[in-house]
Amino acid sequence: METLRKKKGSSAVLVFIAIASVFLLIIVGAFVLYHIKGKRITTKDIAASEKVIGLEFTSKERKLMLDDVRRNLSTYEELRKISLQNSVPPALLFNPVIPGMHLDKDRKPSKIPEASGVQVPSNFEDLAFYSVTELAQLIKSRKITSTELTKLYLERLKKFGPRLECVITLTEELALAQAKQADEEIASGRYRGPLHGIPWGAKDLLSTKGIKTTWGAMPYKDQIIDVDATVVKRLEEAGAVLVAKLTMGALAWGDVWFDGKTKNPWNPEQGSSGSSAGSAAATAAGLVGFSIGTETWGSIVSPSTRCGVTGLRPTFGRVSRYGAMALSWSMDKIGPICRSVEDCSLVFNAIYGPDGKDFTVVNLPFNWDPSLDLKDIRIGYLKKVFERKYRNQKNDEASLEAVRSLGVELVPFDLPELPVNALSFILNAEAAAAFDELTRSNRDDLMVRQIKQAWPNTFRQARLIPAVEYIQANRVRTLLMEEMAEKMKGIDVYIAPSFGGNNLLLTNLTGHPAVVVPNGFGEKGSPTSISFIGNLFEEAKTLRVAKAFQDVTGFHRKHPDLEKNF
Repeated sequence: METLRKKKGSSAVLVFIAIASVFLLIIVGAFVLYHIKGKRITTKDIAASEKVIGLEFTSKERKLMLDDVRRNLSTYEELRKISLQNSVPPALLFNPVIPGMHLDKDRKPSKIPEASGVQVPSNFEDLAFYSVTELAQLIKSRKITSTELTKLYLERLKKFGPRLECVITLTEELALAQAKQADEEIASGRYRGPLHGIPWGAKDLLSTKGIKTTWGAMPYKDQIIDVDATVVKRLEEAGAVLVAKLTMGALAWGDVWFDGKTKNPWNPEQGSSGSSAGSAAATAAGLVGFSIGTETWGSIVSPSTRCGVTGLRPTFGRVSRYGAMALSWSMDKIGPICRSVEDCSLVFNAIYGPDGKDFTVVNLPFNWDPSLDLKDIRIGYLKKVFERKYRNQKNDEASLEAVRSLGVELVPFDLPELPVNALSFILNAEAAAAFDELTRSNRDDLMVRQIKQAWPNTFRQARLIPAVEYIQANRVRTLLMEEMAEKMKGIDVYIAPSFGGNNLLLTNLTGHPAVVVPNGFGEKGSPTSISFIGNLFEEAKTLRVAKAFQDVTGFHRKHPDLEKNF
């Protein structure tokens, strides 16, 4: 009897083992099948992707496609084994110039204005808000030294930088050394020009040898790119003094960076907008003499507006981007953010032109003449946009009247009517390529902002943009450039609400220059702005019109009360 029980018990164990083995084989088999076949692309996968691209293929067409689609994936995987740094551009160059366009190639001496009768104020700290033109005169005449001015800005950076959250790296040691050198050179009679000895701040996407360049993003917060960007090098050659690397929205979006949100000096309840957030805030707050920003789609115009400063977005292909973080190779532009139009002209004059490293940069002159008669400049305005109801319309209408008061007849002007907003994914596709490794490595999870309207999500969804659609969008972009060139044959500069209609995106796609200047204040006390858009490579005329506006309005001379606001 006992033997029988043992036999039954053994049988039960064997049955259990057999059943368990079957289940194990099923699980292991399924796992193996998934990795051998489940990861393999099928015609069902192609059918599912058709919904994403808005097309429909037949069953026969899918079968014909299958081998090539699989082969394409293997080529992607092969290419991904090659390390591509952000600094490597694609073998495709965007050119905003269309065939038949006439460009002025005659070089004329730039007429650099000198402020006369400038005196050192009784309160030395008031110098913090002087224009570069005024500071240059004081330094040239040796009424103040670069070292004195540099120490003033460094003290203000230490005091207000943390409150505004606008500084990533204070370059104090470098700044004092550069200021000392500037003083010695000026004392010996070697004056390099109006930027000699002037302290400035760099948006932290410009590489600086031996100093961190964080791109404002957590994955890169300790990054050192051991070269000087061309813009940094040219400003050093002009004798300018680098006092700080300033905040930027992470990877050039918004005003949120890896350690905070940059504030508007006029209203600490607001962010300073982006992505040149720190550049605009520091300039408005009198923490630097001037700064450098960048724009792909509004990153100079928007923070300059919010902070009440003057910004120049040059023509695409004017300023070398060597050593600058790439976001969109066909849209990125570098320009100055200053306290006046004249300051922008001085800084731009120092940084523009080819360097043999960024092959999109053209060799064309910048013939700045602040005395150019406005009657020789044909000025238009976006009539339909100004006639709509929108915020800050009152200030914009007053701006038109201010220009008319100069004896200028404004010509009604309309933008091309192509679907501009539908082209915006060009930026997303290029940005996703620029940060492909960040997405594939999952280090995008380190980014502070993980919302729908932020780069991690945009980079991921951009992977689903077909290459064909990207190229088609750029072909439509060519039509947009042609239509814009045709419309601008009758004018040199036009006036636009800074955020009216689709002007901001359109002109960033076509590469046209823009000057944004403060034109008043909104209901909550924050600054507003107006924009002047010029023909390609006509920064001189665009700046001239904007200067005339500033001369009769004076909004650029107002500055925030930091002691009160903070």
